[in-house]
Amino acid sequence: MQTITVRSAALMGIDSTDVYVEVDISPGLPAFTIVGLGDTAVQESRDRIKAALKNSFDCITRGKITVNLAPADLKKEGPSYDLAIALGILHTQGFIHEELQNNIFVGELSLDGSVRPSKGILSIAAFAKNANVEALFVSKENAREAALIPGLTVYGASHISDVVAHLNKKEQIVKEKHTFVSHKNDAHDADFKHINGQEHVRRALEIAASGGHNILLTGPPGSGKTLMARSLPSIMPELTFDEALEVSRIHSVTGLLSREQPLICERPFRSPHHSASGVSLVGGGAFPRPGEVSLAHRGILFLDELPEFDRSVLENLRQPLEDGVIQISRARQTLSFPAQFSLVASMNPCPCGYLGSPEHDCRCAPTQVERYQKKISGPLLDRIDLHVDVPRVDYDKLTVTQDNEASSSIRKRVEAARKVQKNRFKDTQVFTNSEMHSKHIKAFCALSSPSELLLQQAAKRLKLSARSYFRIIKVSRTIADLSGVKDIGEDHIAEALQYRLDKE
Repeated sequence: MQTITVRSAALMGIDSTDVYVEVDISPGLPAFTIVGLGDTAVQESRDRIKAALKNSFDCITRGKITVNLAPADLKKEGPSYDLAIALGILHTQGFIHEELQNNIFVGELSLDGSVRPSKGILSIAAFAKNANVEALFVSKENAREAALIPGLTVYGASHISDVVAHLNKKEQIVKEKHTFVSHKNDAHDADFKHINGQEHVRRALEIAASGGHNILLTGPPGSGKTLMARSLPSIMPELTFDEALEVSRIHSVTGLLSREQPLICERPFRSPHHSASGVSLVGGGAFPRPGEVSLAHRGILFLDELPEFDRSVLENLRQPLEDGVIQISRARQTLSFPAQFSLVASMNPCPCGYLGSPEHDCRCAPTQVERYQKKISGPLLDRIDLHVDVPRVDYDKLTVTQDNEASSSIRKRVEAARKVQKNRFKDTQVFTNSEMHSKHIKAFCALSSPSELLLQQAAKRLKLSARSYFRIIKVSRTIADLSGVKDIGEDHIAEALQYRLDKE
C-alpha cells in the first residue's frame, strides 16, 4: 500500500484555506474514489485525471485509488484540485521522487495533460504567502496574477509534464517575476467638461467622491442624472496598491479578472439592471460568491431608476451601507464579503417623471405618486448622505460651446481631500470620512459653538434622526477638507444641511 499527501487550497469567500490531498493506492479491483465533500466538478476529475496521465506519461494505474480531500467537512468546489491529485498518483507510481508537501498545487487538467487556469488564484496566492510554502504551482495563465503577491515564489506551468520535470530537477520552470504596473486611465468616456449647467449637482458629486458618500439624484427624464453619475469615475482617485489587491481578489474569485492585466487600478463602477435579484446584488448561492455590492468595493454602485428595483431587493442594501461588509450565512458556514462602496442612485419624482415641473404637467394620480415613492423605504433613504434635485437644463445652457471645468481638474481637488483623510485616519481602519464611527466623529469633527448651535436648530426643525445628524457632520467634514480648512465652520454645516432638505 502506498500513500502520499499533496497540498492544495480551497476558496472560502474571498479568502483561502489549506486542502490536503491524500492519495492511497491499494491492491484490488480497479476503482477510483474521491471523498471529502466535493461537488460534481470534483467528482468528474477522475475521468480527466485518468486520461491526462495516460496521454502524458502512459501511466495506467492498477488497483483501488482512494483520494481524500481533507478536511473532509469542508465543501470543495471546482476542478482546481486536478493537478494535486494527479501529482499524488504519479508520486505513488514512482514518476516523482521528491517531496511535495512544501508546495501548493492548483490547476485544472485537460485530457491531454495541459494545465488550465482556475478562479480565485490571487486569494490562494495571498494565503500561500502567509503559509510559508516554498512555491505555488499554477497554470501559465494564472502565473502573472499570483505573482502580484510580493515575496511569493510562483511557477506557471503549461503542462503537467513541466511540473514533473521541475520537481525531479530535470528541467526547471522559470520563476514568474513580481511586477506591478499601474494602468491609470485618464481618458474616460464621460467627462464633466461636456456637461453644461447643473453646477450644484457637479458640486455634490465632487463632495461624494471626496468623502465616499452616498448620493441620490432626483429629477425629470433627460435632466442628465445618468450622464453625471457615469461621469463620477473620472474624478475618483486612483486605487492604492493595497486597495487594488483587495478589489482584484474579489474579481478573481468571480472569474472577472483579466489575464492580461490582473491588477485592477481603476475604482470599480457597477451598474446592475433593475431586474437584478437579491442574491446577485449582495451575494450568496450554494457556494457563496460576492454580489454587486462587493464587486463595487472601494468604488461606485450605480442604481439607475431606483424605484424600479424590487423593494425587497433594495432592503438588502441597508446592512452593507451601514457596516461596509455583507455577511452570508449558510448552515455549514458564515462568510464575510467586503462592501465598502459609494451608492449613487437616480430616480424620477413620479412615474411619469414630471411632478413639480413648470414645463410639463404631471399625469400621475396622487395614489400613483405615493405608491411610486414608497418603493424606497425611509431607513434606506436615511442612509444616503446627499439628496440632490436635478432640474431640467435650460436651452441657453445646452447650446454653450465652451468647455466646462474638466474632470482632471476636479480630480486633483478630490485627491487632495482624500490625502487629508489618509493622514487623519492613518492609525485607524478608516479610509474616508463616510466610514467614520461615533468615536472618530468625536475625535476628528469638533464643532465650534456657532456651528453646533446651527446644527442643533436644524436637527429640531427638520426632526433629524441620529443617523442623519451624524451623516451631516461627516459631509461637513468632507466639505471642510475640500476647502483646506482644519475646523468645521458654519458654512460647511449649512451646505451639508441643504443636501438633506429635499429628503426631510
